[in-house]
Amino acid sequence: CVVCALVVSVAAVGLQPRQAANARLYMEKNILVAAGLVEAGQDLSVQQLDEFFATRIKARLVDFETGELVPEGQMDARQYDQRKARNDPGASRVAPPNVAGIGRMPKYGVVYFVTKDDKVDQIIIAVEGLGMWGTIYGFLSLGQDASTVRGLTYYEHKETPGLGGEISNPAWLKLWQGRKGYDDKWQPRIAVIKGPAGAPEADPLRVDGLSGATITGNAVTRLMQFWLSDKGYGRFLEKFREGAMT
Repeated sequence: CVVCALVVSVAAVGLQPRQAANARLYMEKNILVAAGLVEAGQDLSVQQLDEFFATRIKARLVDFETGELVPEGQMDARQYDQRKARNDPGASRVAPPNVAGIGRMPKYGVVYFVTKDDKVDQIIIAVEGLGMWGTIYGFLSLGQDASTVRGLTYYEHKETPGLGGEISNPAWLKLWQGRKGYDDKWQPRIAVIKGPAGAPEADPLRVDGLSGATITGNAVTRLMQFWLSDKGYGRFLEKFREGAMT
């Protein structure tokens, strides 16, 4: 037993760097999926991933309290672990009152600028919140107006397969495209409803509900509205819309 335990421990410690690298590869691949640059399930090498980040995607850090971008030389945004920072008392704070189940917030959040013809074409932000059985993690892509949804992906969750687990179904995620995160007064209003919603042009603030998954749908609504509000990325997105940063 002692020998087996030692072998397992050594293997676990030795494989940690590779496990961390694979986790980052998976997460960053989902950023590309949200941006529509690759398809869900598509094989992608580390070299291909690095090429996308070298030519099309620029990672930056945002100070949640001010909405300002952190100077590039201060920290490596691509290597920054937002989830790890959230759990570090020295790099996070108690979250403001919310219904998204978010207890702590990191001081900084990552934003990904997707460029096209040397101009920002999409803005991708990390979103998370408490679902029915655990925390839901994903990435939301917004267009140049910082409101129109270009893409969405959930890369980790514990929702019930066949019910709430359908939030990661590409067919349902596609229904978000063209919706608006904000209403005419720039309040975050996008919501998952019970039953079907209209087309994005006629019903931009609502998304089809998932049959038998009302709790998960409500959780998605709450987490989306939180991160689009001034408690999350709202201050940054407002500055972007006003042309304060590109």
